[in-house]
Amino acid sequence: MQPLHRDTPFSLPIKFIQFGEGNFLRAYIDWQIDLLNERVGLNAGVVVVRPRGHTAKPLLDVQDGLFTTLIQGIDEKGGAVRQYRKISCVQREINAVTMYDDFLALARNPDTRFVVSNTTEAGIVTNDTDALTDAPPLSFPAKLTQLMFERFRHFDGAQDKGWVILPCELIDHNGPALKAAVLHFAVLWKLDSQFITWLEQANTFCSTLVDRIVSGFPESQIADIETELGYKDQFLVAAEYYYVFIIQGPAWLADELRLADANLNIKLVDDIAPYKQMKVGILNGGHTTLVPVALLAGLTSVSKAVNHPTIGDFLIAALDNEIIPALPLPHDEMVQFAADVLRRFRNPSIHHKLESIALNSWPKFAARVMPQIQSFHAITGKLPQRLVLALAATLLLYRGDVVILSDDAATLTWFQDAWSRVKTGQDTTRDLVGQWLANTSLWNSDLNQIDGLTNAVVSALASIERDGILATINAINVVN
Repeated sequence: MQPLHRDTPFSLPIKFIQFGEGNFLRAYIDWQIDLLNERVGLNAGVVVVRPRGHTAKPLLDVQDGLFTTLIQGIDEKGGAVRQYRKISCVQREINAVTMYDDFLALARNPDTRFVVSNTTEAGIVTNDTDALTDAPPLSFPAKLTQLMFERFRHFDGAQDKGWVILPCELIDHNGPALKAAVLHFAVLWKLDSQFITWLEQANTFCSTLVDRIVSGFPESQIADIETELGYKDQFLVAAEYYYVFIIQGPAWLADELRLADANLNIKLVDDIAPYKQMKVGILNGGHTTLVPVALLAGLTSVSKAVNHPTIGDFLIAALDNEIIPALPLPHDEMVQFAADVLRRFRNPSIHHKLESIALNSWPKFAARVMPQIQSFHAITGKLPQRLVLALAATLLLYRGDVVILSDDAATLTWFQDAWSRVKTGQDTTRDLVGQWLANTSLWNSDLNQIDGLTNAVVSALASIERDGILATINAINVVN
C-alpha cells in the first residue's frame, strides 16, 4: 500500500505560521483552515514550525504536508458521524532547530498574516537567558520575538506587515500573556523602541478559547482504516465531531478570515470571559462532578458513566438544576451548550478514562465546581445536593481504596494521615471534613462558614458509606 502523497504539484500562499506540529492543531486549526479554503476561498497555506526539535520524528514533508483527519461522534440529531478529510493546506514543516535559516525566512514572506500556536500551557514562558543571536532561542516567545523583529527590519516597519497572533495554549488571557512575553524579550534584548511601537500598533494579539477532543493516532483501528482509505498515513489523526473556536478580537478579523459564509463554529467576540465561564462551569464542571460519583459506582469511562441510568441522570440533574442556575449567563445558550456536552460525553469513539480525569482533583474542584456551590447557595439560600455529593465522593476517593490517585505529594500525605486518624478513632469524619473545608490555600476562604455545608458533606459521606452511591443518588432524586 502506497503512502499518502500529492498526485500533482500544489501550492498555496503561506498565510499561517503554525508553532506546534501536534495532533491537536492538525485536527483543529488545520482542519478549519482547510474548510475555509474549500468553502470561502481563503486560499491559505500553512507552514508548521516544530519549535522544540524532536529530530527523530519525521516531518510532515514525507507526505508532502498531507494528512487525514477522522472525525467521529454524534451529531446534533443524535446520528452517528464518521468522516474522513484529507487535509491539504499544510505546505511544509520546518524544524526550527535544524532548519533555522528556513525558519527565519518565514518573517520575510509578504503573504504571512497569521500566527497560531499550541506549545502547551508551559509554552508561554519567559527567561533571561535566551538571546537574539541564538539560532534559535529555547523558548517559544523568544522564537516569536526573533521572527517578528526580522519581519520589522525586512519590511522597514511597514504597518501593513503586522501579524494576527492566535495562541491556542490553555491559559487565561493567552493573547495578552503571549504579548507580554514577547515584550519581555524585546526589552531584554534592548531592541529599537520603533520595533516595540510597531509590535504594539501593527500586530494584534487575540485571546482564544479552543474546544475539541482530539484522541490522536487511532492505533487499534489503523489497519482497517488504511484498507478503507487505500493508502498509508502515519499522521492520521482522530477527533470528536464537536468543536468551537472562540476568538476575542476586532470585528475586521471576520472579513480577513471570511467567516460570514463559512458555516464553521468560529465565534468572533468582544469578551471571551462568559464563554470561558460557561466551558469551565458546564463542561469541566460536569466532568469534575461526574468523575468521583461514577468511580464509586465502579465505572471506568465517561461514556459508560453518562449512559448509566442512575449516574447519567445524576449528571443531567446536576447540570439542569444546580450548575446552570448558578451561572450568570444566557439561559438558552447554557442549555444548548449542556446538550452538546452530554452528546460529547456519550461519544462511543472517545474512550475517556475517569481515572485520568481524576488527576489533581482538588484544584479542579476548586476552580470548576465550588464557585457554583457558593453561587447556588447565595442565590437560593440552599445547598446544591448533587454538587455537595460530588464533594463528598471526592473526599472518599482520597481515602485511597477505590483508585490510585495522582496528586501532589502533600495532598496525598494529608489525606492518608487524615483518613488513618478517622479509621483508628482519633478523629471523626466531621473533623476531616471541617479541616479540609478550612483549607484556605485551596478554597481562598474557610468554607465551614457557608451555612450548612459542613453538615451536608458529613451527611453525604455517611449516606454513601451506609447505603452506597447509587442509593444515595436515588434518595436525592426522591427529595427533589
